[in-house]
Amino acid sequence: MDKKSLSHTAWKCQYHIVFIPKYRKKKLYGTVRTDVRNIIKTLCQYKNVEIIEGAVCTDHVHLCVSIPP
Repeated sequence: MDKKSLSHTAWKCQYHIVFIPKYRKKKLYGTVRTDVRNIIKTLCQYKNVEIIEGAVCTDHVHLCVSIPP
């Protein structure tokens, strides 16, 4: 088990997050797709969130992230 730890805590907090546009319309393609990817990367770096896996599809975004407590 791959745990991260500090002096008094050990954790493995992983979350599966899915973002879906309204009515699941196919809007995430072309430059919007790259913009969404860059925005998510920037926000995760800002909040010290590790992206384990991620995919931007045409009608949804999948993220598997590890978030410190």
